[in-house]
Amino acid sequence: MDITIHASFLPHTDPEASLGFYRDALGFEVRQDVGYGDMRWITVGPAGRPDTNIVLYPPTADPGITEDEGKVIAEMMAKGTFASIMLATPDVDAAFEKIQAAGVEVMQEPTDQDWGMRDCAFRDPAGNTVRMQQVG
Repeated sequence: MDITIHASFLPHTDPEASLGFYRDALGFEVRQDVGYGDMRWITVGPAGRPDTNIVLYPPTADPGITEDEGKVIAEMMAKGTFASIMLATPDVDAAFEKIQAAGVEVMQEPTDQDWGMRDCAFRDPAGNTVRMQQVG
């Protein structure tokens, strides 16, 4: 089988703040920005890679989510335990410097991990963990 990941979903609590992180700090392109009422779904991705997308979405937009579930989601997002994504770059130290200069919340500076990877971590404006590994 030939299977790829086309899109991954991350929740957002503030679409403009999320744009500031993914577009301005990470340098991602905005592919789509779709609104419905007071909700927005924003698709971003790395420049030159149109088949790799992250959809930033309102976490309680699903009508099947109850009010109590919405509260749990909000609590988990505030703690940074609801969602995460792993990104990759050939030079994690250079990427870290650029991203840190944008004033984002750093969770971990570039570190050589016991399992052999060098990585760092940030929190996006919604509290999602964004880890970046050095590959290549």
